[in-house]
Amino acid sequence: MAELRPIQAVVFDAAGTLIRTCEPVGETYTRFARDFEVDLPAARLEDAFGRVMAAAPPNVYPGEAMAPAAVLEKHWWWERVREAFRAADQMTRFSDFDAYFEKLWVHYGTTAAWELAPGARAALEDLHERRYLLGLLSNFDQRLRPLLCDLGIHDLFDAVTLPADAGAAKPERLIFDVSLKRLGIANHRCVYVGDRAEEDLVASKTAGLHPIDVASLATLAELPAWVEALEKDLS
Repeated sequence: MAELRPIQAVVFDAAGTLIRTCEPVGETYTRFARDFEVDLPAARLEDAFGRVMAAAPPNVYPGEAMAPAAVLEKHWWWERVREAFRAADQMTRFSDFDAYFEKLWVHYGTTAAWELAPGARAALEDLHERRYLLGLLSNFDQRLRPLLCDLGIHDLFDAVTLPADAGAAKPERLIFDVSLKRLGIANHRCVYVGDRAEEDLVASKTAGLHPIDVASLATLAELPAWVEALEKDLS
């Protein structure tokens, strides 16, 4: 029987790792809000959004089927956006907040809002050619799958795992275990590439994966060489 490779799969975080926003969130929120009679400095909104997200509960609904979970995911974002504007300025009054939110919601599900990180496509294609299994494990909501299709990379993944699939969100171990079960490999034979210290790097290591901080790479195009170097160290 052939000996198993030390590393059989590479799993990625999405936002901040494999994909990134085309412009800062504060700028997008400000630009869209002007159509609804609100004009706040982008920097203030960026700061408020960061504080709101840091304190937000997980956007996950254990036991819910995919369709009702999608409704709850969207409402979760409605609350976060509302909180961000209140945190930026308690006196903010939209002409139609629901219409504003809907415009924002649709925007962040498209390639008008997101782009591939530098070297992302090259890394995915290279790893695929080297016969590594590829996974995506993200706390993104269910808009991610169609977005990956629009970015032209969905077919490169052997498994995409979201909170709606696992009934859990990072940093919970369960979502890592669900992802690796879908790939059919042991956790210690997987690399996890992410950008957040606790949610990605510490959590994946605790779950038995090998974390790689995306900030340690000049671009993701360097990743295949890093994975092969790790394999040699583990051999």
